[in-house]
Parts: sequence; C-alpha cells; structure tokens
Amino acid sequence: MQIDLSGRTALVTGSTQGIGLAIATALARAGARVVVNGRGEERVADAVRTVRAGSGSEDVTGAAGDLATEQGAADVLRAVPALDILVNNLGIFGSAAPLEIDDAEWRRYFEVNVLSAVRLIRAYLPGMKERGWGRILDLASDSAVVIPAEMIHYGMTKTALLAVGRGFAKDAASTGVTVNSVIAGPTRTGGVEQFVRELVGEELPWDEAQRAFMVKYRPQSLIQRLIEPEEIANMVVYLASPLASATTGGALRVDGGYVDSILP
Repeated sequence: MQIDLSGRTALVTGSTQGIGLAIATALARAGARVVVNGRGEERVADAVRTVRAGSGSEDVTGAAGDLATEQGAADVLRAVPALDILVNNLGIFGSAAPLEIDDAEWRRYFEVNVLSAVRLIRAYLPGMKERGWGRILDLASDSAVVIPAEMIHYGMTKTALLAVGRGFAKDAASTGVTVNSVIAGPTRTGGVEQFVRELVGEELPWDEAQRAFMVKYRPQSLIQRLIEPEEIANMVVYLASPLASATTGGALRVDGGYVDSILP
C-alpha cells in the first residue's frame, strides 16, 4: 500500500518530542509539508532538524506557540493560515491522588488537552470544507475509555476529545473532510518512562521496570509492552491519507489490545 501526501500541508501540535515528533517524521516521509509545533523557538528548531534528518525531507518548518492560550493559537494561525492535515497531539499527563486535584489543575488539563484542539479545529475546518478535502486527527488515549484511578483528570480530557472528534465529524459531513480520534495505548516516550519510574521506582533495570508497570498498572494489555511512537504514527499517516476517505467520526485504537472491548 503506497501512501503519498505530496502537496498536502500538515501541522502536528506538541511535536517537539515523543509521539508528536514520530508523527511529524512519518508525515514528512510520506511527502507532506510538515509544520512542527512547540512552545519555544529553540525546541521547535531542534525538532525541525530532527524531522528533516529522520524523513529525508527538507520541506519541514516550525511554528512556535503555546496552544493552550488564545495568544499562542493566534501566533500559530498567523504562521500557518491554511492546512490540509491537522493533528492535535498536544497533551499533558501525570498521576495525582483523585481528591487532591484542585480546580486550577482541572482547568489546566482541560485548557491544554481539549480546548487547544477545539481552537484549531474551529480555525482550520472552514477552509478545509471550502476546499473539499481535509483531515483532522485528535490524539486520544486508552485512558478515555478505561479511566485510571491515578489519572482521572487526564482521562476526563481524553474522553472529551472523543466527543469533540465525533461532533466535528458531523459538522464536516459530506464535505470531503474527515475527523477521527486515535486511541493510543501506553507508549514509550520520555514522559512515560519518567511516569513508569514514578510508579515502580528507580531500582529496576528498564526492561524489568517496564514489565512491572504493565503487570501492575496495565494488565489488560495484550502485547504486555509499551507501544513504540512509530506504531502510533503509522495509524495517523494512514488516516491522514486519501486511502482513509470512508473513515470519519471514528475512534481508532492503537492500544496493544489494552481496552477490553470490541468497540471503543
């Protein structure tokens, strides 16, 4: 199966590291013009160089801006006024005792993980509909369906993203624009490695620590390992392509079988 995204422009939010960086690299490798996003100019510039090296494409630029704020979103929109592919990957996560999460933290998680995506969809979807083609992809999580007791605030935001995706898919009906969510399972990134260490400690070698984390905190996983970022990126590239033209309003799982259900 050949995927060719030549001539398409893609913005991947929160793409200076982890899953976002892998998605940006995979989209560039497929021929898309890719815009990398992060809060700081220096980190964005470093990520642009990494994506160019990893994809072999020089058609990679950056747009710095904190998308959790209206000003940051405005900065990115000025830099990238029109898009064909929007990947809302930006997100924060962390563990917290449920009764100790205060109002400010609930708001922060919603601003970063949900409202940042809504702002960009609201800005870019009209142009996609006018041109008769577009792809919007929201990076959700298995935590949207199986809410972890230690990450209720995070799970809430990912459940909200599923609703956002389904709702905007209805708004884009019959326009040639598709809107989907990708339910990512536990994935090996720098942030997740730190999270694993917080829960299982620093004493074990990484392979044993990963296994201990999966057994204790994610026993439902059928692959019993962390997913690699590139495995998430593969699904995103497919959904961003013309080959996925009949897939919209969906929540597609790349979760290693973690969610114990046939449907999301």
